[in-house]
Amino acid sequence: MKFFDTLKNIWKIEELKNRILLTLGLLLVYRFGAQVVLPGVDAAALDSLARQTDGGLLGLLNAFTGGAFSNASVFALGIMPYISASIVVQLMTIAIPYLQKLQKEGESGQKKITQITRWLTIGITLVQGPGYIYNLFNTLPPNAFLLESSFTFVASSVVILTTGCIFAMWLGERITDKGIGNGISLLIMVGIIATLPQAFLQELSSRVSESNGGLIMILIELVIWFVIIYASIMLVRAVRQIPVQYARKSASGKFEKQSFGGARQFIPLKLNASGVMPIIFAQAIMFIPAAVAGLSESDAAQGVTAAFQDIFGFWYNLVFGLLIVVFTFFYTAITVPTNKMADDLKRSGGFIPGIRPGSETAEFLDRIMSQITLPGSIFLAIIAVFPAVISLLGVQQGWALFFGGTSLLIMVGVAIDTIEQVNSYLLNRHYDGLMKNSKNRKAVA
Repeated sequence: MKFFDTLKNIWKIEELKNRILLTLGLLLVYRFGAQVVLPGVDAAALDSLARQTDGGLLGLLNAFTGGAFSNASVFALGIMPYISASIVVQLMTIAIPYLQKLQKEGESGQKKITQITRWLTIGITLVQGPGYIYNLFNTLPPNAFLLESSFTFVASSVVILTTGCIFAMWLGERITDKGIGNGISLLIMVGIIATLPQAFLQELSSRVSESNGGLIMILIELVIWFVIIYASIMLVRAVRQIPVQYARKSASGKFEKQSFGGARQFIPLKLNASGVMPIIFAQAIMFIPAAVAGLSESDAAQGVTAAFQDIFGFWYNLVFGLLIVVFTFFYTAITVPTNKMADDLKRSGGFIPGIRPGSETAEFLDRIMSQITLPGSIFLAIIAVFPAVISLLGVQQGWALFFGGTSLLIMVGVAIDTIEQVNSYLLNRHYDGLMKNSKNRKAVA
């Protein structure tokens, strides 16, 4: 009953209700666009493209676009070019002084970085678009193309794919500004969830119709799935609280001397401060060995290509897991500024009990981050490769992808962030949140 009361309270807050309705409307537009086929392509002849994206790396990409990739949709590239551009800009910020300067300029600098990311997104789309069209020519039968001129089809399709990506990026930004936040992440999550019912029904049909374990195996799979979801939630929300003491200050008033401060607070250092970015980085790297080996026709090169195209194979997941551990340390190092945290503490009169302010505090925070990042990275790698483990039980590849990896972590992370956004509105109006522990954690640095 309390849950339904909370939903009623959400509907009572006019601003929150409007934001939710706007978000749902824009997500519906995105899902509708994912079903609109490129002009000049016969929608009835897409079976071979759907078979190509049943598994492997293309199957994973198809899941991120909510099936738009296999539909030859105007949103076939989805929001992934924007994600790639964001990653490139973040990496360039480390090496390019101009971007470092923009990052320190606050809101105005962030606007310029966002504009750079947008232009880079267009550049990446103009490269990926022709590659996608080339794949269509190699995959679909000749009668699938309705336009007589291949040049006209390629030129118009690249423009449409680029426009579709820009429009999807615009939808995400509108959801962030006018909706309930996390627009880009919500678009990816909705795309992933869109393929979940079909994947589950295919697994159910396989288990029941082929006498492959029946409903008992489905029940076991669901139990394992919920356990993995719970473990992912714990990974996303787990923090190490570092106690912080603020020096008590005295001030003389007109009639008496008053004391302020002295309260103990905490710096919450996340067990997984890098989120799903290490998995995204690692997956981008995993495309390279197969692409390079594909340039050669030797037996060894063909073996490497086959090994790194099988996302459920041993060698793929071994290298994938190791890369995740490495990238977790790398991304955490560039996104958790322990030196800045120590400086902010020192300026505000705060200190960690037993640790001197300044460089010793920075070293202490860096050491703690290294200690908690190691188990966090290993746990993240285990969740990332778990789809390959669950596939050993005979689970179909489409359904196995939801037992870990980027798909599950994105769904869990975005769902938690969205709930916390709604909670902030409810708590500001003195209503109970959607979760028992609905008070937002407050960082002190």
